[in-house]
Amino acid sequence: MTAILGISAFYHDSAAALVVDGEIVAAAQEERFTRKKHDYNFPTRAVDYCLEEAGLTPADLDLVGFYDKPFLKFERLLETYLAYAPVGLRSFFMAMPLWFRQKLHLPREMSRALGKQYKNRFVFTEHHESHAASAFFPSPFEEAAILTLDGVGEWATASYGVGRGNRIELTHELHFPHSLGLLYSAFTYFTGFRVNSGEYKLMGLAPYGEPTYVDLIYDKLLDVKEDGSFRMDMSYFNYGQGLTMTSAKMDQLFGRPPRRPEADLTQQDMDIAASIQVVTEEIMLRCARHVQQETGMNRLVLAGGVALNCVGNGRILREGPFEEIWIQPAAGDAGGALGVALFIWHQLLEKPRSVESLDSQRGSLLGPRFGDAEVRQFFDTQGAPYHHFTTDNELCDYVSGLLANEKVVGWMQDRMEFGPRALGSRSILGDARSRQMQSVMNLKIKFRESFRPFAPSVLQEHVDEYFEMRPQEPSPYMLLVAPVQESKRLPLNGEDQTHQGIDKLKVIRSEVPAITHVDYSARVQTVDSQRHVRYHKLIKQFADKTGCAAIINTSFNVRGEPIVCTPEDAYRCFMATNMDVLVVENCVLLKDEQPDAEEHQVEEYLDQFALD
Repeated sequence: MTAILGISAFYHDSAAALVVDGEIVAAAQEERFTRKKHDYNFPTRAVDYCLEEAGLTPADLDLVGFYDKPFLKFERLLETYLAYAPVGLRSFFMAMPLWFRQKLHLPREMSRALGKQYKNRFVFTEHHESHAASAFFPSPFEEAAILTLDGVGEWATASYGVGRGNRIELTHELHFPHSLGLLYSAFTYFTGFRVNSGEYKLMGLAPYGEPTYVDLIYDKLLDVKEDGSFRMDMSYFNYGQGLTMTSAKMDQLFGRPPRRPEADLTQQDMDIAASIQVVTEEIMLRCARHVQQETGMNRLVLAGGVALNCVGNGRILREGPFEEIWIQPAAGDAGGALGVALFIWHQLLEKPRSVESLDSQRGSLLGPRFGDAEVRQFFDTQGAPYHHFTTDNELCDYVSGLLANEKVVGWMQDRMEFGPRALGSRSILGDARSRQMQSVMNLKIKFRESFRPFAPSVLQEHVDEYFEMRPQEPSPYMLLVAPVQESKRLPLNGEDQTHQGIDKLKVIRSEVPAITHVDYSARVQTVDSQRHVRYHKLIKQFADKTGCAAIINTSFNVRGEPIVCTPEDAYRCFMATNMDVLVVENCVLLKDEQPDAEEHQVEEYLDQFALD
């Protein structure tokens, strides 16, 4: 037996992943255990979970890998600070203590975190190698082109190459400071959202605006080549040397400073979001076309934080030259932990790779699970009344009836998802046919901005009935956006067509309005009976009752908190929000039967958790 532990830490979304004899056994982000969103500290608890899941100790590990090369990254930081000196001195002095204390001493830090029981060597791969490995090795392809796009690793901000069998080879890179990920993050910052966590808000805001600044961005900020490579005018940006993402020159360009967090969104914010989204999609498409031309491959795998831009992914699939694409579900830094473990197994140890028809990611259900007895014991200790079901059919029949009556359901089943998306194991569910559900769930359950769209979970066998996708086309990881089918859209009257900005939310656009975005798109998750047995059964029974094979699926958390991990997390979230129903394994809790249940206001929640 060969056990390999992969680790990502100290930058964003620390995680651990365990591969045993080539099989992905466990993977999880540290934030789920510590309850600190995007926890970047060493993933001690995630490591403990992975080892426990496999019944191993640190002494049993054969190799431990880290997902990038800290000395190369440190070299890039020093060269960047020297290039801008004396500007950036404050940023330099803020960054250096952590480097000298931890990041330059990773073998020592990892050995200490493993209780000094691990005696073998540590392996360091380059950042984009880890991304590439995470994209190709679990994919269902024997060979494929590889494209990685993110903020920055050591020097690389993008790369491409080829994967064949049990090997990957990256042949081309784009280097810092020219970065699609950092460009998008700069506009995330400029529109008032938090960098490294608010990018998906910017993507969700884009359809409310008009891309009026596209030409300005191309004229002033970017020189984009036909192959998707580009150079940025760094005088508009400050991330190389400062503590902000953009400079005063960007303020002058747009005639205003960055939006203050929580300030009202303006039409200009929406237009800026729409514009940078168009530019990002165009660069992604150019990259994909160039990679296909250079490699001759008809399949593509993607990873890196930009690969979470599911609108761009959808355009690559529909308009790009590839027959099929596969995207790593944990495409950001967390997925690097899995990538380095798989890279060691296949590339360094030269172990063969067997390709699985779905993929070898196991539905990305790689986190902790909780048994029925454990769940019941927890609710009993809380004095929480619950209904217990002994069969899947009975449970799904009961819960699907609640969904059909527009109840909001917290749904916790099986193993926790690895990656940023809830995929039907740690999800909040609702009726996609409801005209009020988007606003209700955003404001009364998630306590977040009303403009944020919800994604559908749809039975894979019905996906082409609802969305412009091929029959049975898989999108199990919610990383593709597709248009809603014309047959499901509703005609708009004259008044509907006059709405601008956030007022577009008032318009009912389809037969499934709660998951139809204002541009008639949806971020699609297909559900099949192999990856999600009980979840598929639930949606099937909902379809039998209502004639609708799609429901709302959003992550089981509230704004400012990570996705729930344990029954305790789920119960706390259930009681702190206006959720109607909680389902944990075979137990169903109804809010109106809970002795301590109360109605919650958005303001109360924001005060309680001091959210910005």
